Amino acid sequence: MRLPEVIPIRYEPDYRTGRIGRHAGGQFFADITGAYQEGVTAGHDWRNQQRIYAVLHLFDEGGHHTGSNLRFTGVRGDSPAAVEAAEQVLSDWLAGLEAVTNCDIAIRPFRVDFDNVVFGLIDETTDDPDEGHGGPWAELYPQGPGLHEPWNGEYDT
Repeated sequence: MRLPEVIPIRYEPDYRTGRIGRHAGGQFFADITGAYQEGVTAGHDWRNQQRIYAVLHLFDEGGHHTGSNLRFTGVRGDSPAAVEAAEQVLSDWLAGLEAVTNCDIAIRPFRVDFDNVVFGLIDETTDDPDEGHGGPWAELYPQGPGLHEPWNGEYDT
């Protein structure tokens, strides 16, 4: 069992994939997300452990990852200031792209490690029946949507 080389992701306005699409230089995936640094677990103080990031991943027309803009803007406990700061950063980054259109995209798995957090579209396929999701599976990190057969761009959260 294997992932397809290029994985479609459906554009859904006002939801988890509401900031994806194409621009003059290729494709993009943008988001504001909360994440925990590696080794940190959510506990009773989760609001001060969860870090807020502005995220802009860029891809060529073939879905190859060409770069990422990532910025930490504060912890969830600082909200709404941390989220508002991330929104401003992301808005500025998107304004710097030419000919932006929100639409479905199709990208290849990739991984970026930043600030002790994993970002990317990661292959989580496993042959172990006691682990994983029972077949080819790719997950967007750190956001969490999982993509799987029939590879039509729909995802599970």
